[in-house]
Amino acid sequence: MAISKEDILEAVGSLTVMELNDLVKAFEEKFGVSAAAVAVAGPATAAAAVEEKTDFTVVLTGAGDKKVEVIKVVRAATGLGLKEAKDLVDGAPKPVKEGLPKADAEALKKQLEDAGAKVELK
Repeated sequence: MAISKEDILEAVGSLTVMELNDLVKAFEEKFGVSAAAVAVAGPATAAAAVEEKTDFTVVLTGAGDKKVEVIKVVRAATGLGLKEAKDLVDGAPKPVKEGLPKADAEALKKQLEDAGAKVELK
């Protein structure tokens, strides 16, 4: 005579916690398995495991039509001298500032774009 799942569930439901613990240990020993919880990485947990980027680099990709305005913004943002800022703008694509928090990087990007430059965040 075969025992149904319902009969097993009914019997397990009537056990005390200690009896249930002993039963689990017996299953582990008899079948060579572990009742430890296994973490399965699905799409949701994989996306949560990806860390959000915190440091950004503002890269000048082009000076645009208002090169003088772009040089002024670069000088103000970096503290470079006139020649160094001009060389940076002329040598685009080049990083303007590295390791900035997202808000600061976006603010610098907006300033450069308002001056006519083409900018990327990396």
